Amino acid sequence: MADKPSPLDAPSLLNVDLSLLPPLVNGDGTQVILVQVNPGETFTIRREDGQLQCITGAARPAEIFQHFLLDAEEDLGLTESAPKRPAQVPMVSPNGSVPPIYVPPGYVSRVIEQDGVRRVLVLPQQPEFHPGSHPSIPPHPYMPAFLPPPVLPHHQMYSTGPGDVAASYVPQHHPQHPYADQESHPTHGRSNFIHRDERTSKAYERLQKKLKDRQANGSKDKISSPPSSPHKSPMSEQNEQGTLGTSTGMVKNKLDRKMQGTPESDTEMFDEDKGTKTLETFLSGVGKPVVSDIQARTVVLTWAPPSTTISDDADGVVTPQPCSYEVAISSSGKDEKFKIVYIGKDTSITLQDLKPATNYQARVQAVCNVIRGTPSESESFTTQCSEPDIPMPPRIINRTKHSLSLQWKAACDNGSKVTNYNLEWDEGKGNDEFSQCYLGAQKQFKVTKLSPAMGYRFKLAARNELGMSGFSEEVLFYTTGSAPPTPASPQLVKAGVTWLSLHWSKPSGTLSDEGICYILEMEDETSGYGFKPKYDGDDFAYTVKNLRRSSMYKFRVIAYNSEGKSNPSEVMEFTTCPDKPGSPTKPSVKGKIHGHNFKIIWDPPKDNGGSAITKYVVEMSVGANGNKWDMVYSGASREHVCDHLNPGCTYQLRVYCISEGGQSSVSETLLVQTPAVPPGPCQPPRLVGKARAREIQLRWGHPSVIGGSQVINYRLEMSAPNLTEPKEVYQGPDMECTVSGLLPGKLYSFRLRAVNKAGCGPYSEKCEVSTAAGCPDQCKAPHVVYKTATCVQVSWTTPAGNGADVTEYRLEWGVVEGIMQICYCGPGLNYEVKGLLPATTYFCRVQALNVAGAGPFSDVVLCKTPASVPAAVSFLQIVDENHLDKSLDSPSTCLAIQWEEPCDHGSEITSYSVDFGDRQPIMVDRSTSLVIRNLQPDTTYRIRVQAANSIGPGPFSYTIKAKTKPLPPEPPRLECVTFSYQTLKLKWGEGNAKVLASDTIQYVLQMEDKNGRYSTLYRGPCHTHKVQRLSESTCYRFKIQACNEAGEGPFSEVYTFTTTKSPPSPLKAPRLEQLKENVCDLTWEALPAMKGDPIVYNVQAMVGKDSEFKQIYKGPETTFQVSNLQLNCEYRFRVCAIRQCQGTQGFHDLMGPYSATVILYSQRNETPASNSKNTTEVTKTAQTLSDEQCAALILALFAIVSILIAFIVQYFVIK
Repeated sequence: MADKPSPLDAPSLLNVDLSLLPPLVNGDGTQVILVQVNPGETFTIRREDGQLQCITGAARPAEIFQHFLLDAEEDLGLTESAPKRPAQVPMVSPNGSVPPIYVPPGYVSRVIEQDGVRRVLVLPQQPEFHPGSHPSIPPHPYMPAFLPPPVLPHHQMYSTGPGDVAASYVPQHHPQHPYADQESHPTHGRSNFIHRDERTSKAYERLQKKLKDRQANGSKDKISSPPSSPHKSPMSEQNEQGTLGTSTGMVKNKLDRKMQGTPESDTEMFDEDKGTKTLETFLSGVGKPVVSDIQARTVVLTWAPPSTTISDDADGVVTPQPCSYEVAISSSGKDEKFKIVYIGKDTSITLQDLKPATNYQARVQAVCNVIRGTPSESESFTTQCSEPDIPMPPRIINRTKHSLSLQWKAACDNGSKVTNYNLEWDEGKGNDEFSQCYLGAQKQFKVTKLSPAMGYRFKLAARNELGMSGFSEEVLFYTTGSAPPTPASPQLVKAGVTWLSLHWSKPSGTLSDEGICYILEMEDETSGYGFKPKYDGDDFAYTVKNLRRSSMYKFRVIAYNSEGKSNPSEVMEFTTCPDKPGSPTKPSVKGKIHGHNFKIIWDPPKDNGGSAITKYVVEMSVGANGNKWDMVYSGASREHVCDHLNPGCTYQLRVYCISEGGQSSVSETLLVQTPAVPPGPCQPPRLVGKARAREIQLRWGHPSVIGGSQVINYRLEMSAPNLTEPKEVYQGPDMECTVSGLLPGKLYSFRLRAVNKAGCGPYSEKCEVSTAAGCPDQCKAPHVVYKTATCVQVSWTTPAGNGADVTEYRLEWGVVEGIMQICYCGPGLNYEVKGLLPATTYFCRVQALNVAGAGPFSDVVLCKTPASVPAAVSFLQIVDENHLDKSLDSPSTCLAIQWEEPCDHGSEITSYSVDFGDRQPIMVDRSTSLVIRNLQPDTTYRIRVQAANSIGPGPFSYTIKAKTKPLPPEPPRLECVTFSYQTLKLKWGEGNAKVLASDTIQYVLQMEDKNGRYSTLYRGPCHTHKVQRLSESTCYRFKIQACNEAGEGPFSEVYTFTTTKSPPSPLKAPRLEQLKENVCDLTWEALPAMKGDPIVYNVQAMVGKDSEFKQIYKGPETTFQVSNLQLNCEYRFRVCAIRQCQGTQGFHDLMGPYSATVILYSQRNETPASNSKNTTEVTKTAQTLSDEQCAALILALFAIVSILIAFIVQYFVIK
């Protein structure tokens, strides 16, 4: 709106944000702007819709102010109608915001704040007025110093208009001039504004009064009162709740920044205003709603969201943002008062609860954050007709004893004329079954032939061409009748102290549903006014209250209906109940207080409640602070003896009384404490645990009666047969003690008494306790008798039992004095110890036991067994030949054994006897090893050894099994299966060439060296062996030996084998030299003679693609000339050496390997004209790699691959 040019020169534009201007008149966002216009001048206000409205200064200021008041009343709904003036100021913007105001020259605007309320003042500027140096213009006398904001409903909130966010606010008030000082300043000569005429004063007073009423009843009457703004319905107000909070907070933050007045803030507000207008343009592009599926009360509205296309005058591009939509409808015709019926993000809704046969206007408005677009065009639609609305219930216009005349109002026809009304009734049956009594177009009907004083129920429905409406609410009407008969007398239901509950019944002979009412009258004889009505109604019971206690009243009942009253019933007399009496006086003690009883007395209450006291009740509580009360007395007497009390205890006593009126409250509490007495007898002490031989432990409890004082001491007395008088053995506060210094197995008696501050109590009954028996005394040293070297008999005597018989003896026996074990446990007095070692020292001791325990051990006795034959040899083994210092003559006929010397049992061993079967045992001196000879090969023997000393031979040792080895094998036959000039392959025996290493027979192959000595070439189970690195044409000598577990067999005879002669070594590839076109020379290296044998050479050639070489030369020369070569042909040449060996049958050739092949390609020589020199023929020489070169190349490749693999493993696996 700010982009449109103004028809007037506007030096300043005042835009006031809603968040800084709270509602000044009512709660729907209405703002009040007070404007003062000079006579003859015009003041212009631009509305939100772009229209300009002018206010002229021709009228007097009082009339202008009256215009403002009238317009404000109309906008608030405070007046039924307000006169329309040619120049009116819209007090309320269409969206609740303050419109922009152009201030013409000579005027100044002010925002004045007082008590939290801001007001906008636009006043003429005087010539002597200078902003910033003069105080603000004081408020006019006809302006209220403070307009309190109205009370807002709790849930009523309002949203701002689209121009509020970007509107600029220029603060022009001066806080240094408060209102208190402004009242004393002159009015700059404008005295005509100070005085108000009578009409203005009345209008102002009327507005102020209605404002106060609206403020007081704002929250209470928000449901029943009409809407406070003609542009908003309650539904729209509720739908706008979700936008004001965000809008207000945003506007407030922007206003705080605007009030700083800096140029930067002005630039920011200009940018924000520009963006807001762009967004407004975008939101204004919402589509016109489309109407579909029109029903009687529902319709479907659909619209398109705002388009992203921006007009040419927009300066920016709007990014589509999520927005909500407000759907408003209007059914007011020309007024077009729209109300919001939907707020949400959907683009299609179904409107409910519409009126049938009604023309509606619908429009849509888009809202994003707090910015609102222009509403869309309105779409008109008319709902369909439907059945009539539910009519109002019929009302009665006349009734008699036998007829009822009914009448009803016309129902809303909803677009189709009502054709019939259906009136139904229950025929006076009083149930839910209705039948039709009238059907027609009339709106009244008379029901006849009815019963007198009878109730009938009716309901009404309307019908048109589209159907019938629902029935109205049921109504009950009675026909007239006669006055009711005399009712029965009232009866008393329950009586109270100040009330009486009465009940009466319906007069006999009347109908159950006849409308009869009753009057209950009461007469109080003390008042002297006779009967007065206390109740008037149709109930049959009533409670009369506010009566006096224990007083008699008279009652009667009168029945009446529409025809008249009946005669009064019989008079009944009823009396109220007496009241409960007052509390008795505080009880007091009469006489002396004893330890177990005392006597109390009390006086009756001053007020008995209107009836005699029938009983007194005494309650007692134990303890000074006890809250549990027990009844100890109930009776008519006013004294009581409290007995069976505990001495030294505090008791609380109180009294209450009972009469016909009830129970009184309790009296004051009496506190009594009984004196203490000596404690009662204690329970006899009891034994704790088991009695010991020389001490016992006793324990006891508190006495059952402590005498009202805590026990401070206990005294324990002991009696025994050996004591002449009882002896006190304990005195103290503990409840247990240990009595020591007693004799085992004796009977003792104990008794106990308690002591408190009042004295000593009586002794308890006696408790008799016997001490336990003691352990036996120490036994005497046992006596030892030797029966054999391995058996002795030990005996002992019985010690003193100390009150109990000895039941058991324990004999300990051991080799070491400190470490002995029990070898006997029983009642005997002797024991025979067996299994001893001869010539061994032993220690023994004995101990006696009874029921009390074990006595001390006797003194330790030392004894030594006599000497005996040696013990059996404990270790015997066969000695392997490898562990002997001297080898056996023959392992097949000899066995070596070894044993350890056994225990001699006190006598030195003199000899050993070796038993090895059926043969005579071998006697050996003190040696512990023996070689048994002259045995059978491969035979098993059982061997055992026996030791002997001067006493005799001991037992044999355990038996071991030993087997002699078999005889060694014979040597096999040796033969040569394969031979060459440097190797010989030998074979022996009949086995396979490959055998397992675990074969029992091993072979040793030896060869004679140059010195005539034999050295071992092979040792193992195989039957073949290849001898390498031999010399050519040489004789070698071999012999072989077989070995097994029995040992090494003899060597075989000597075998002689000879190697063959070696062939010549391979030659290098021959050298090729081209002499002519068809002649070439071949040259090769020469080999020396081998052991006197001459060397000749063999040359072979292959022409072209022939499949084989052909010999071209054989002789001793190392060169050869090849002629008659064909032109343009390929030749291949090779050469080998031949050794001519001389034998018995003459010479024979031994051919060596061929050399590498050389290639020759012969072609014609062509001499060019430009060069006179001869051109040499091109010769190709192809050489193949030798075996050594191939091996070196393979080794190099293998090394390179190994290095690469190691590098990959190191880099990728380890790291």
